[in-house]
Amino acid sequence: MTASNRDTLRRFFLLGYDELRARLTRRFGSVELASDVLHETWLRIDNAVPAGVVHSPRNYLLQMAANVALKRLKAENGFVTLTDAKMAVGIVDDAPGPEAAAMARSEVALLARALSELTPRRREILLASRLEGIQLWAIAERLGVSQRLVEIELKHALAHCALRVGRSAVKRFGPAPSKRSQADGGLD
Repeated sequence: MTASNRDTLRRFFLLGYDELRARLTRRFGSVELASDVLHETWLRIDNAVPAGVVHSPRNYLLQMAANVALKRLKAENGFVTLTDAKMAVGIVDDAPGPEAAAMARSEVALLARALSELTPRRREILLASRLEGIQLWAIAERLGVSQRLVEIELKHALAHCALRVGRSAVKRFGPAPSKRSQADGGLD
């Protein structure tokens, strides 16, 4: 590492110490571990060998400290879990937990049951409108009925499904009003 890279890393380390410690504390859940890791990171700056110029010293230091923390956790625990590794590199697991997944499966089952209770025409209108995104006038034309009848059938289908799933029904039809039309008080 060049002397200028070392000086830059040291300067960012000293100026951003509190931020680095706070971020490491959030990632690893321990102020003590964050402080120890930063101390070791300070000692390792002299041995660091980045490839070329360090464009983001703050991120470089944070990654360096996270690697030190992972090595320390691995040595202490004998292994690092996938969750620990994801936390260290800042990857958030967006997958729902077991409880949320079970609730979602339950809601899907309730919705499937509610759909099966609808008349064939109401079910077809609901699925065409909400899943296929077909305009109400096109559904009316396809079924050979008025658009008003399609609107009424859709309203009843939505109310029935909402009741069965235990949610409130959406009161509007069509796209959401734009912010401009709401501010003007007019219609688009």
